[in-house]
Amino acid sequence: MFNYGGKYALVSGASSGIGAEFAKALAARGANLILVARRGDRLDALAAEIQTAHNVATMVITADLANKDAGRNMLADLDRRGIHVDVLINNAGWGYIGKFVEESADGMASEIALNVTSLVDFTRAFLPAMLERKSGVIVNVASTAAYQPLPGMAVYAATKAFVLSFTEAIWGETVGTGVKVLALSPGGTSTEFFEIAGGNSGLGQMQTAQQVVKTAMVALDLKNSPPSVISGRVNHLTSLFSRLLSRKAVVKITKQAMVAR
Repeated sequence: MFNYGGKYALVSGASSGIGAEFAKALAARGANLILVARRGDRLDALAAEIQTAHNVATMVITADLANKDAGRNMLADLDRRGIHVDVLINNAGWGYIGKFVEESADGMASEIALNVTSLVDFTRAFLPAMLERKSGVIVNVASTAAYQPLPGMAVYAATKAFVLSFTEAIWGETVGTGVKVLALSPGGTSTEFFEIAGGNSGLGQMQTAQQVVKTAMVALDLKNSPPSVISGRVNHLTSLFSRLLSRKAVVKITKQAMVAR
């Protein structure tokens, strides 16, 4: 089992939801935290809460991770401070609910930059040192949307399919190195996601962010942790249908589900 005590964990998108819960769970295991997001006031409040509860070091970095070279710039900044990252939680991301032709070009570019480009850049920036130390953890937050095309969230689902495929490939490259790599796929979760995305979940009862994070931590605690995990039994079962039906049928079903929202 990975020992988090005294290690530095960088959590992106830490100002709320799944990111904030990851920060709390890691601090409970003794990890020092680097909390990264755009909303500095929320990060400050979270850092204060965690310091009171767990007495670990916390660092707040306000940054827009959709900017070019965000991962490499973050690595350079932390190197100057003499801090190395042992745990990387790539959680920052967002999605748009609506027809592809109705999403702005700037919105799509930002969505791809944050969900894909930044995640790859951060992974590339921090993985080499983990491999050199033969120790580390990387969690990339994907989604159950990764398991099928999703009319009505076309770009978002495609970015998460990339995250899932990319992360599982990196898991394959790092098996036996001492570095754990995991793609975490939540389904509908009680966070700000749907408010920001511009729609509602239409998914009935959703999981809590705490439940999602617990799923990841349990998977990481396994001696031979898997390349990916889906949070929630119902989510796991529904993700399987795309493997059993034709692609045409899958797209029709997911389209009807999105319209029903």
